[in-house]
Amino acid sequence: MEPDAILDDAPSSGDNRLDRKVALTVALLASFMGVCKIKDDNIVQAMQQAQADKIDHWAFYQARNLRQEQAHTTLLQLRLAALSRPAAEQAGYAAAIAELQKLEIGQAKKKEEMQAQAKQDQATYDALNYRDDQFDLSDAALALALSLLAITTLTRERWLYLAALVPTGVGVFYGVAGLSGLPFHPAWLTGWLS
Repeated sequence: MEPDAILDDAPSSGDNRLDRKVALTVALLASFMGVCKIKDDNIVQAMQQAQADKIDHWAFYQARNLRQEQAHTTLLQLRLAALSRPAAEQAGYAAAIAELQKLEIGQAKKKEEMQAQAKQDQATYDALNYRDDQFDLSDAALALALSLLAITTLTRERWLYLAALVPTGVGVFYGVAGLSGLPFHPAWLTGWLS
């Protein structure tokens, strides 16, 4: 191979600077993505727990509802039966009716508590999902930026490096928003992507 051919293939000092910028940008983005991934995974675990809690609370709500309905039905039967019983037996029926009324009221109250907890679990899930969407958008934008940076290294086109900074900015913005709990959420985009 001729010495001039080797020099023609060698990167110029401008190319070396571009390579260093790309390498530094990739290293910083990879580190940032790692931090975001840890936080996002924790949020996903919390979302799964909120979803499981919601299902459990709705199941308990249904159980309380069945208990309340059963107590109500039994209460009606006792009241009707008491009407045809002699006065000497009325005290026993009255005690049983009072106990069932107390049970019915208690189940209704506990049912309302379960319903409130299930609704709170849904609100928790929605709030966590909001932040998860921020991390998802950050991850997608940063993946696009890394792809553009890889192409920049292959082509040595400076304009591609500048183009890669656009999704980099978007990705870092939404990653910081997710980490900080900032209220920036592109609902139109996440709705379109889901």
